[in-house]
Amino acid sequence: MTNGFFLVKTAIILWAKESMESIGGQAVIEGVMMKSARCWTVAVRDQKGEIHVKKEVLKKLPRIWRLPFVRGVVALYDALAIGIRAIEFSASTAFNDVSEKPMNPFTIASTIIFAALMGIGLFIFLPLYLTKVIGVFVSQIAISSFVFNLTDGVIRVLFFLLYVFAIGLWKDMRRIFEYHGAEHKVIHAYEAGKELNVKNVQPFSPHHPRCGTSFLLIVMVISILVFSFIPQTWPFSAKFLSRLVLIPVIAGSSYELLRLSARLKDNSFVRLLTLPGLTLQKLTTREPDDSQIEVAIKAVEEVLLLEGKE
Repeated sequence: MTNGFFLVKTAIILWAKESMESIGGQAVIEGVMMKSARCWTVAVRDQKGEIHVKKEVLKKLPRIWRLPFVRGVVALYDALAIGIRAIEFSASTAFNDVSEKPMNPFTIASTIIFAALMGIGLFIFLPLYLTKVIGVFVSQIAISSFVFNLTDGVIRVLFFLLYVFAIGLWKDMRRIFEYHGAEHKVIHAYEAGKELNVKNVQPFSPHHPRCGTSFLLIVMVISILVFSFIPQTWPFSAKFLSRLVLIPVIAGSSYELLRLSARLKDNSFVRLLTLPGLTLQKLTTREPDDSQIEVAIKAVEEVLLLEGKE
């Protein structure tokens, strides 16, 4: 089964980029996914060197699901579902598994549940439990709701940074990070109005201010603020369950903030907020080779064709 942690990361990045209302991408196994507001494509190179493409036009959601704050929760679920299909396609294509069949709704749902449980365990339960243990030795954590939730949030961010660093040591993940760099270079070139070819794309930076990874830290900061309203006097089980209940609140409010930041991307304060994320991208991107650039270009071209653009 697809690695749960990687799926959660992929889904959150797609979700963040959807809030920016522009073409954005995400690296997958030997390929790149590109997504616009109305469609998505994924281009993958197999072991023979051929590029394969999977593409899909998205159905327009009913108006009720597009209301502010509600749309963020719906977008997160959609991002998980798209992430599963893209990663499964890339894995089967990269390893020439022609027997791969489309995933049924039950498989998609069970994979989402598995990925969610992995994410909850690593980024909610463990930080909360460690904070409780530390509170036994540090009295201020035990008596102050603000200090308790701040400590919990700091541990959560540290877990995230350690996770990103750890997966970067994995050889296969480093190659995915190279495709991540290719995705950024192509988006830079597209936004600059350049003709999309390897020569024009390669000089651009592998780091991008609109990278979804940059906004993961912002989402975590929002979670710290939301969780700070949970009283310290509540028992551990109530604190844990309240964090689960508040996930839609965090998703909805984070989504709206990301949309706002996308519209204010030229604001100096907003650019300042993205600096930590740009620094983080040094861990999640690598310089791609020409063949990886070609795959990323193919993914963008297919999205533009579905959008009816040249």
